[in-house]
Amino acid sequence: MKLTIFGTGYVGLVTGACFADVGHKVLCVDIDPRRIESLEKGEVPFFEPGLKEMVLANRKAGRLAFTTDGASAVRTGDIIFIAVGTPSNEDGSANLSHVRAVARTIGENIDGYKIVVGKSTVPVGTADMVRSVIEQAQAEAGTDHPFDVCSNPEFLKEGSAIEDFARPARVIIGTDSRKVRKTLAACYAPYNRNHDKLMMMDIRSAELTKYAANAMLATKISFMNEMAAIAERLGADIEDVRRGIGSDPRIGYHFIYPGCGYGGSCFPKDVSAIVSTAREVGIAPHLLEAVERVNENQKQGLFGKLQQAFDGRLAGKTIALWGLAFKPNTDDMREAPSRVLMEALWAAGAKVRAFDPEAMKSASEIYGDRPDLVLASSPDEAVAGADALVICTEWKQFRVPDFAWLKANLGRPVIVDGRNLYDPDIVASHGFLYYAIGRGESVKRPSPVVAHVADQVAV
Repeated sequence: MKLTIFGTGYVGLVTGACFADVGHKVLCVDIDPRRIESLEKGEVPFFEPGLKEMVLANRKAGRLAFTTDGASAVRTGDIIFIAVGTPSNEDGSANLSHVRAVARTIGENIDGYKIVVGKSTVPVGTADMVRSVIEQAQAEAGTDHPFDVCSNPEFLKEGSAIEDFARPARVIIGTDSRKVRKTLAACYAPYNRNHDKLMMMDIRSAELTKYAANAMLATKISFMNEMAAIAERLGADIEDVRRGIGSDPRIGYHFIYPGCGYGGSCFPKDVSAIVSTAREVGIAPHLLEAVERVNENQKQGLFGKLQQAFDGRLAGKTIALWGLAFKPNTDDMREAPSRVLMEALWAAGAKVRAFDPEAMKSASEIYGDRPDLVLASSPDEAVAGADALVICTEWKQFRVPDFAWLKANLGRPVIVDGRNLYDPDIVASHGFLYYAIGRGESVKRPSPVVAHVADQVAV
């Protein structure tokens, strides 16, 4: 099939590469000429495991192309996917200006029957808006070509997007058209061979399903973080609690890991958008508002634990950070807990030495050169000269550190673990003050003998 995809961001590029990989002819469109130029050279603008190799292979095979010419792209594709960004407005609602612009481009250049597929995460009713904009643009151009609009929301996780696309739990298609159902079923057929994963529903239900899914996952995270805070006060271990409740098949183990808060491009934006939508239709979204509040408070927690460790005297201290991305296997720092922590540390007069396997370029682009930030080339370099270590992202390479080396190289024996990577007793046995999330006491202290040594090191 000939597919046109508007948008070469995370969703658009992954979608285009994966469709091209099974034989479809894909043309990806972006208004940024520098991005298109980079893609034509095989340079992928963000990190996603396996994506660069897939883009290069399908470019070489002639199945994947890139352009800034939206008009010709509309005429080229039989199916047109809209996968542009929908950032948050100041009131939390989704900004649909890019979606509207693509719809107008389609209406101005359509030359025959097209299926227009909404891939971006958009509020309920957006497909109706897209249809209206295309009709209006056609009326102004004096044309009247037939088209259908449907919803096909994405469910890709950063860090495992190709796997999610290739082996989806479900492929949701919102449409009332039998022709659209048949065509998109054929489009997705290479990824639908094991058993039928297609779920057909009306357009508005499909649009809402995406928001409901992300809101549910964000709710699970905030719930566990609130339970962790309770566990900390009660002297319980949230990791034992997690295993206890996760063994219940009605709950399961997914998305019940306590931590320093969720981030990224999806959960914060989508929860905010569904809250805004609920208010617009007269619903008070008490639960979802609480999910947001808990998450914002959780992101402040790492700074609070550092204040506790240093008796509120952080000015002049240097803090090592392991992990900057909001999760492993991505370079995405949007809404990342690390950003909240770093900015709070700088406001308190502290300095930061940070390392992340993939997000160093992102950090440099966000913060530039500043005297209170060192972007280290390795975890060890980040620790050298630091007074304490904070874990912000659970990258695999941080899971088994050399505690003896850390003890010898940190100015103070303090570890703040925002991802509960380590066993508190083992860390304490090496003479550290260990602050985790919901692990019984608010801080795991060394044994009296080791504590004496730790005090000497601190002095």
